[in-house]
Amino acid sequence: MDYYNGHEDFLDRIEKLNAIGIALSSQRNAPALLEMILQGAKSILNADGGTLYLASEDKQHLIFEIIINDSLEIMMGGTTGVSIPFDPLPLYDREGKPNNNMVAAYAAINHKTINIPDAYVAEGFDFSGTRAFDRKTGYRSQSFITVPMQNHESELIGVLQLINAKDPRTGAIIPFSEQSRSLAESLASQAAIALSNNRLIQEFRQLFESFIELMAEAIDVKSPYNGKHCRRVPDLTMMIAEAVCKANYGIFKDFSMTEEELYELKIAGLLHDCGKVTTPVHVIDKATKLQTIFDRIHLIDTRFEVLKRDAEIEFLNQKLAALESGNPQNVPSLEAKFQQKIQQLNSDRTFLQKCNIGGEFMRDDLKERVLQIAKYEWVDTEGKLSPFLNENEVYNLNISRGTLTPEERQIINDHIVVTINMLTKLPYPKNLRRVPEYAGGHHERMDGKGYPKGLTREQMSVPARMMGIADIFEALSSDDRPYKDAKTLTECLQILGKMKQENHIDPDLFDLFVNEKVYLRYAEKYLHEYQIDQVDLTKIPGYTPPAV
Repeated sequence: MDYYNGHEDFLDRIEKLNAIGIALSSQRNAPALLEMILQGAKSILNADGGTLYLASEDKQHLIFEIIINDSLEIMMGGTTGVSIPFDPLPLYDREGKPNNNMVAAYAAINHKTINIPDAYVAEGFDFSGTRAFDRKTGYRSQSFITVPMQNHESELIGVLQLINAKDPRTGAIIPFSEQSRSLAESLASQAAIALSNNRLIQEFRQLFESFIELMAEAIDVKSPYNGKHCRRVPDLTMMIAEAVCKANYGIFKDFSMTEEELYELKIAGLLHDCGKVTTPVHVIDKATKLQTIFDRIHLIDTRFEVLKRDAEIEFLNQKLAALESGNPQNVPSLEAKFQQKIQQLNSDRTFLQKCNIGGEFMRDDLKERVLQIAKYEWVDTEGKLSPFLNENEVYNLNISRGTLTPEERQIINDHIVVTINMLTKLPYPKNLRRVPEYAGGHHERMDGKGYPKGLTREQMSVPARMMGIADIFEALSSDDRPYKDAKTLTECLQILGKMKQENHIDPDLFDLFVNEKVYLRYAEKYLHEYQIDQVDLTKIPGYTPPAV
């Protein structure tokens, strides 16, 4: 008598099937999903063991994914971390003929459920491997049910196989009933849908991430002086997020982020500078104050050579006149005056070359010297007497900090507005809706003096504040900026510390960044050895160690 013919028991198994179906639809972790499928099938069919196979990408093999046997206490694959030592089952031989001898292969090839009451007396299938396994373990493999898993397009996803149905009252091994067959096929169908959906989600995520990384790479490749920024900032942001989530002190004691929230932050990090696709290359790459398509300091060097040539011609003419007029005693003073002028021109040229490089600050007396040099006159290529420096050259050479004019700096700053505008137009799924906010906030300041929205600390999320620190630290430590040398860890932290004191960056995140040595983890991965110096935390301005 089939125990499972009981009406109440059948309803109970239907309820289990529905519960498993609901659980399958919400599970996103692939190994856990596979375990849930096999464990659910074992429970519904009251089987002693089972195997779940997945079809290879080329649909030529069945790959062992999970093996479970309660009596032998075997559990391999899935989330266990225990590898399965069996080779994939071939679905076809070398000549392309179907492998109908193996029951799992037969079910897969023919899209047919196979229900075998006793493998030892079954005909048409090769169970020699099963018998060998039984001899080795002392087990008795008896009833089998093997169900192909197919998606809505009848494409093979895998095979679900259960072994040794048990009578729940006596524990005796019995055949799988027709009801069991029906339930197994129903579960296999649900499992195929769940696996297909999971695979589609993973493939979509991979496509999405690949597209995002492609955009980040395009931005980095656009500028040889900014070639690592879009990849390093998200990595450092995630290091900070990990440290914050692990912190068991201060305001972050109870702070946490889910796997989906961390993924959202990662995507935001990859997209944080996407607006730079619209920024002109000559602005991004402006390595010196006079650079446009080329560095105009070379034109100024040529003008100095013209002035030196004219000075030499004037000196030679004066020397010749002195000799012809019988006043050779005037020659030494003329030569001294000439050498003095050449020396002054060489000094002025060196000075302008240094001004052109840019720096942290240019004093007013240096700016005045630029204005004085600008008053020199030279005969240009058209034979006209012109000022030595034009207004644009003076304007650029007298830039106070860095190499960008206020107008060029505004162009650079506008990239974040473009970033926000680009990102807010995308139809995000629910788990990515904060990407624009995270990506668009990395130039804001805690005191509201940042851009583009002038947000204060209270108006910003913690992840957005994390990215702000990551963006600054990467820029300070980078060795590919045209306007500065790569700084050591001490120099980077000292600058960040001053930014904390000036209410530029989040004070608590900065302290955690230093205390948890996030900077060192990043340095060991990305920085040069000469940059990784011994940091004396007592000399980092603004740093406050956590209270013990």
